[in-house]
Amino acid sequence: MSQLQPYLISLAAGLGIGAVYGLLAVRSPAPPIIALFGLLGMLAGEAAVQWLRGHANVVQSCLHEKSFALHRSGGATKDADAA
Repeated sequence: MSQLQPYLISLAAGLGIGAVYGLLAVRSPAPPIIALFGLLGMLAGEAAVQWLRGHANVVQSCLHEKSFALHRSGGATKDADAA
């Protein structure tokens, strides 16, 4: 819970200031919603890169997986292994 506390305080402060702006009928200096979605995308992209850096073995196994390779029948594979 202590890790969430700064975020909750920030959210509460933002809601309080937004209410004051609404009561005073003042336009908020916050960016439009489309800019906020852009920021959300930037954060998601950054988090994805950090995750991929930490899980390089998962990415490598996915890239090197040969799941679409054609398999020979049982007899042909045994003959190829014996040769």
